[in-house]
Amino acid sequence: RFCGLCSIWDLIEKPEGARIVGSKWIFTVKSGIPGVEAKRHKARLVAQGFSQTEGVDYNEIFSPVVKHVSIRLILS
Repeated sequence: RFCGLCSIWDLIEKPEGARIVGSKWIFTVKSGIPGVEAKRHKARLVAQGFSQTEGVDYNEIFSPVVKHVSIRLILS
């Protein structure tokens, strides 16, 4: 409700034939230093990517990770 009041996102119509990826709210309470900081309430919205199908919802996966051998070569 708060996100709607602050215009954080806009509702749009679903395109023809599109599949909607589910989402879930994760709420946590972070405790601060006793007597100094108050408890903080945090909320985040995460996508349930496990419901996607390769070739239908996405075509390629890329993760920019460097191999250990490459790091050693650059540092030497």
